[in-house]
Amino acid sequence: MKYLPLILVTAALGACANQPIPSGAQSVGTSQQPPAAVAQCISQKWADRSQQQVVSQTMLANDQAMDVYVPGQQPPNGAAAIVRPAWSANSKTWVGFRSGGGAGSDATSDISACL
Repeated sequence: MKYLPLILVTAALGACANQPIPSGAQSVGTSQQPPAAVAQCISQKWADRSQQQVVSQTMLANDQAMDVYVPGQQPPNGAAAIVRPAWSANSKTWVGFRSGGGAGSDATSDISACL
């Protein structure tokens, strides 16, 4: 009986790990690179292109999931690259794009270049 809470927590975490695409995001692709490396690449490309500061928000500890906001956009609802651990065994990272108005195909092409 004392293992029941541990089993429930494990089941809940397992269900969260298999969630579909985050609400409002379109899938861009997957990568063999870890989430932190992909997020850093996206940040660098956007900063170089715009010559503006890029805001990143860590969503899970140890940079396992991050939101990288398009220059000029702010958390929590701005346009952003959504970088998460991949749901398949074939890749390490899944990346999506949440448009918040003002970001277009340049943003997703930069994301694709980092995959």
